[in-house]
Amino acid sequence: MSVQKKIAQGRVRRVERVRKKLRNTGRPRISIFKSAQHIYAQLIDDAHHKTLASCSTIELKDAKGAKKEVAHAVGKEFAQRALKAGVQEALFDRGAFLFHGRVAALAQGMRDGGLRI
Repeated sequence: MSVQKKIAQGRVRRVERVRKKLRNTGRPRISIFKSAQHIYAQLIDDAHHKTLASCSTIELKDAKGAKKEVAHAVGKEFAQRALKAGVQEALFDRGAFLFHGRVAALAQGMRDGGLRI
């Protein structure tokens, strides 16, 4: 088996391990994705299979600074959108990413924006 396949399988296992802890809670889930340049967040209602709110660095053109600062700004904007959608509390689904760096800054921005995660 090639190294790339092993890495991909490890990533899938990690995502499944994180998400299985979040199932059947009745609360919406905040799904995170980050690339080398951007970070994305979606508020997903798994019961109805709908996206309630989303935000990314692509949408926030005025956010400048280091990647962590921009992720924090995205978190604040996302929290405002989630509160506008009527959600005060959600589960944080980090996917295959470690809760460190930009992901942690995004979560802190959500908390600073008034969302309970």
